[in-house]
Amino acid sequence: MSEVASVPVEVQLEAYRSELTGYCYRMLGSAFEAEDAVQETFVRAWRNFDRFEGRSALRTWLYRIATNVCLTMATSAQRRIRPMDLGPAGSGTATHPGEPRPEQIWLGPAPDDRVLPEAGDPAEVVAGRESVRLAFVAALQHLPPRQRAVLILREVLAWSAQEAADLLDTSVASVNSALQRARATLASTDASAEVRRPLDPGQQALLARYVRAFEAYDLTALTALLHEDATLSMPPLPLWLRGPADIRAWMNGTGSGCRGSRLVPVAANGMPAFGHYRRDPDGSGHLPWALIVLGVCGDRVTSLNYFLDTARLFPLFGLPDRLPGPLDRAEEHAGQPEQVGEPA
Repeated sequence: MSEVASVPVEVQLEAYRSELTGYCYRMLGSAFEAEDAVQETFVRAWRNFDRFEGRSALRTWLYRIATNVCLTMATSAQRRIRPMDLGPAGSGTATHPGEPRPEQIWLGPAPDDRVLPEAGDPAEVVAGRESVRLAFVAALQHLPPRQRAVLILREVLAWSAQEAADLLDTSVASVNSALQRARATLASTDASAEVRRPLDPGQQALLARYVRAFEAYDLTALTALLHEDATLSMPPLPLWLRGPADIRAWMNGTGSGCRGSRLVPVAANGMPAFGHYRRDPDGSGHLPWALIVLGVCGDRVTSLNYFLDTARLFPLFGLPDRLPGPLDRAEEHAGQPEQVGEPA
């Protein structure tokens, strides 16, 4: 028996979870649907493993199954969108952001550790980050599902045209034609925004200034960090804003409840991100309000993407359901026995 054959099936499959989740996330635009797709892929692979003849690599076989799962899910579902897809930017003086839309229409964020490899060639790591950024994944949703699969296989995963054709049971000419059409569609979208390469010291300082300004609710300092075309969006609410003036007006008006908030850093979509906690009106702690994913380019913040579905997103990102305040800590300390010196 070969060394590979002696490894339990579950262990062999698990080695591919991260890259398959990243692939399914690009296909479906939802971290939750991506995890469901990978789970279904593993169930099908486990059931049929005794019929896997090894004529192709296990990785290729799993991608074939995952692609079929995603094509079925993508064909039966509405494409995932962002508030920017619904109409023009709104006003920062709006008193109501609109009624929440159903969760299943929105493009959602994904934790880096679920969709990106932990290590690898530096160039591949950068490419992986760029291919899960929000603008790129949103652009992918404009493609028909099979074109989407072709573009991801060819442009993101660097498969050959023949490998992609074999996986999709089609011809090389068909793959090349689909790729050409997909490139043309992406060229008409805003997929060039929000590129994140490893943050240089200047950008790291930019993020530190952003956190200080936000937690102090210093709107002058905060808006000074924004690009002139910066956007703010808040799924599942349809309103979105463009430009520092409207963003500041919103934060100073309807959004002023964010005063006194705290931010906890996480990593999402190859971009800087934070768990945003608002002050608890009934106590000294802070409660979940949003997952913020920031677009950063050069020395400016280009987008503030607030995702408000904290009931599902905070557990996904490993964020606590409450941040204690000084009174909480004092009460915890009061409940502990007094510490005294060790006996002589």
